[in-house]
Amino acid sequence: MKIYDISQEVFSCQVYPGDPTPKKKVLKSMGKGEVYNLTAFNMCAHNGTHIDAPFHFIKDGKTVDEICLEAFVGMTYVAEHHGIVTGDDALKIIEKAKKQNTEATKRILIKGEIEVSLEAAKVFASSDILLFGNEPQTVGPQNASMAVHLVLLGANVILLEGIRLSEVPEGVYFLSAAPLNLSGADCSPCRAVLIADAER
Repeated sequence: MKIYDISQEVFSCQVYPGDPTPKKKVLKSMGKGEVYNLTAFNMCAHNGTHIDAPFHFIKDGKTVDEICLEAFVGMTYVAEHHGIVTGDDALKIIEKAKKQNTEATKRILIKGEIEVSLEAAKVFASSDILLFGNEPQTVGPQNASMAVHLVLLGANVILLEGIRLSEVPEGVYFLSAAPLNLSGADCSPCRAVLIADAER
């Protein structure tokens, strides 16, 4: 069994332009003669590796705590792509996943610097997937990502953004990317990992 950590380290993570960066505060330090170490931190829930719930862009959409954990835990397919993901590209990715493991078509992760087109979002949204993940900090064009978010989140496709897949070959894996249980929240940080079988 091989485990790939596909999460960013929080305090050095990428931050979407305009969002506040994570801050760490040392409350107690054994290096200063205190009896224990104690750390506090604050961050935007969209920093680093995180999931977007439908409530992020949809007024009555599900919040983080209302999403079934099945979306975040289970078989997944990692595809590699660079540049714009077209509708045809999305169909090919779904088809490749289906040939390898039908369960893995429920969770699609794309490796590479990509931009999900509106046409691709519509393909993924109509394919009954539970989760879609990518390496950029947002899905869709950074300067106009709302339309892509609306299509995917409107179909209750959960987004896993800011993952790191450079060391991960294409193929089928077991994904664990459960978010913090944040009541009423539109998103949450998560520690996302992929587990490969012993042959990889």
